[in-house]
Amino acid sequence: MHQEYTIIEGDFVNAGKASSSVKKTLKQLDVNPSVVKRVVVALYEAEVNAIAHAYGGKVLVDIDEDKIHMVVADKGPGIPDIAQAMQEGYSTARPEVRDMGFGAGMGLPNMQKNVDKLDVKSTVGVGTTVEMEVNFS
Repeated sequence: MHQEYTIIEGDFVNAGKASSSVKKTLKQLDVNPSVVKRVVVALYEAEVNAIAHAYGGKVLVDIDEDKIHMVVADKGPGIPDIAQAMQEGYSTARPEVRDMGFGAGMGLPNMQKNVDKLDVKSTVGVGTTVEMEVNFS
């Protein structure tokens, strides 16, 4: 099963739309609730990062019998130092994003904690692609 969603820069009102939709689908497929929670946390964090830091992008989700594969690809400033960005508390969020309660520097670390596979690729001035996989068993 394949699903696609569009991310619009700065659209915090719709942050979580993709993760909510995926949650509903996984529940309908009777996926273990603890696995659903891990998927939703990781995907939500990736969505918010793309909304807060990038100029829009896409969420691509493929659900197989035994796993879910998610790609969040954005057009944006990119991440100059991925290792630094993976550290809890590190954030480049603008003050207005922080004022809304986002940008605490937990996005990438929370993704890492909740997925079985994480691959972050980024090119400064081009954008970032976050690829995640969660096994159902």
